[in-house]
Amino acid sequence: MNRETITLAMGAGGKQTAELIREVFQDKLKNELFTENDGAILPELSGRPVMSTDGFIVSPPFFSGGNIGKLSVCGSINDVACMGARPRYLSAAFVLEEGFLVAKLEEIVSAMAETAGEAGVRVVCGDTKVAGKGQVDGCFITTTCLGEMVVQEAPAGARAEEGDAVIVTGDIGRHRAAILLARDAYGIEADITSDCAPLWKPVEALCQAGIPLHVIRDATRGGVGTVLYEIAHQSSVGVQLEREAIPVQPAVHGICDLLGLDPLYLACEGRLVVVVPESEAERTVEILRAFPDCTGAARIGKITGGNTGRVTLLTEIGTQTYLPEPGNELLPRIC
Repeated sequence: MNRETITLAMGAGGKQTAELIREVFQDKLKNELFTENDGAILPELSGRPVMSTDGFIVSPPFFSGGNIGKLSVCGSINDVACMGARPRYLSAAFVLEEGFLVAKLEEIVSAMAETAGEAGVRVVCGDTKVAGKGQVDGCFITTTCLGEMVVQEAPAGARAEEGDAVIVTGDIGRHRAAILLARDAYGIEADITSDCAPLWKPVEALCQAGIPLHVIRDATRGGVGTVLYEIAHQSSVGVQLEREAIPVQPAVHGICDLLGLDPLYLACEGRLVVVVPESEAERTVEILRAFPDCTGAARIGKITGGNTGRVTLLTEIGTQTYLPEPGNELLPRIC
């Protein structure tokens, strides 16, 4: 391709579109199922189909620990994994801004290919549109993941039971903190890398171990706190957390103190909230910690019969307080 930037002609469906698809997308994402036709023909699935779709408009599109390409793959893969399903195939739709650097697009697509390969998922089809200068912010991506169930009953927000243990798969809040630092708007310097990661393999290990997975949720935009409030409402239970048990990196704590944020409401992109029977809590944490992206897995609380629809915190001094329920828009926005 002899152009350094994306042009409107690259989205017009002619020669330059074909060159963009061939020299960027096909070159980076090629596999035996990747199609040049209007749709991909896929092998039969071995379990019930599970599908999830998500749009990504991250600003900035490059951050410590990843970029919008890696994020778009992890996001849809993890959503399917949360249903107790093995992610198998992805589609990807791009909206590119006129003038966006082709080299940056290649970096994004390469990250998608690497992350999908790590998770054992194939990108099989896609779409590209080019918008005029200023109509979008660089690069927007929508991914859809198709997977197959590997459990008899899917984990669900309404399945939490009194006495269950609440577990997170690692320290929380790093993704949002990394995005805030990448914007360089606050004059803060810290060594923080996004937790962005595909998490099917640890979920698969829990399924294979026969752990009764009542709930698995991906703690993305609203963070762990928002997920726990959703579970409390959907299951008509209370959630009691132990503040000292919640894993947070010191640098993330520092940013929260400076900006008046709560790490429980900072977005994660490689962290799950897992609810299992108390009798399985220790084994669940042990299985999770065997995976590189889950070495910080920890039991952080329990499901209760009281305080229905509320999340409470046991503080360091032994008192109990309510975690404020999220409302309106969580600021500052990261996407």
